[in-house]
Amino acid sequence: MKTDTEPKKILIIEDDQRIAQLLTRGLTNKGFDTEVAYNGQLGLRRAQTIAFDLVILDINLPELSGYEVCKRLRDVKPTLPILMLTAMSEVDDKIEGFEAGADDYIIKPFDFRELYHRVLVGLRRNNPEVETVGKVLRIADLEVFLDSKLVKRAGKEINLTAREYEFLVFLVKNKGKVLSKNDIAAQVWDVHFDTGTNVIEVYINILRRKIDRDFEPKLIHTRPSLGYLLREHP
Repeated sequence: MKTDTEPKKILIIEDDQRIAQLLTRGLTNKGFDTEVAYNGQLGLRRAQTIAFDLVILDINLPELSGYEVCKRLRDVKPTLPILMLTAMSEVDDKIEGFEAGADDYIIKPFDFRELYHRVLVGLRRNNPEVETVGKVLRIADLEVFLDSKLVKRAGKEINLTAREYEFLVFLVKNKGKVLSKNDIAAQVWDVHFDTGTNVIEVYINILRRKIDRDFEPKLIHTRPSLGYLLREHP
């Protein structure tokens, strides 16, 4: 079990040796323990078998794409923070990355100071000490266990990524309130999130599929031009 004094372990899955070396040097200087995998298959295998605290993942990789690595990794480690770092900057690329399970998406070329900030945000989000131990949030038959980060609906366990979990906690804590996209972006994605994309809608759809589609009553509701809210009745 990792102690508070041990450095956080970060896996860098990146086939460009120059970028991999830059990340390794910068993160090592910040006190992190880093490892590099230069292809998707090796990166997935290392991430599945070793207790990393965060993964930095390229998309265009030999042997297995970053999208596929992310999807497969999510099956076994749903809360592991994954930051995609890629030159693919189109909105559709970002949406595909988030739908694959990425928690963040950073465009190359990048400023290391911003990447370092995003790494810290990802690590904080995955820190179980952030929440009050033993506390449970409830609405209807939905239960969110803050100590274990376990989510259940009608007694059935719901698997969420770290970002999906964070989004759901924000919605439940603000149940009954209409939350604008700006509110959600600031609280769930931090102030640097690009609100010009439809990523929030993508995540709303993902949460609806996971916690609403097979259950009644429906909990997530849209208020056109205003935002979203969580409550038992429309």
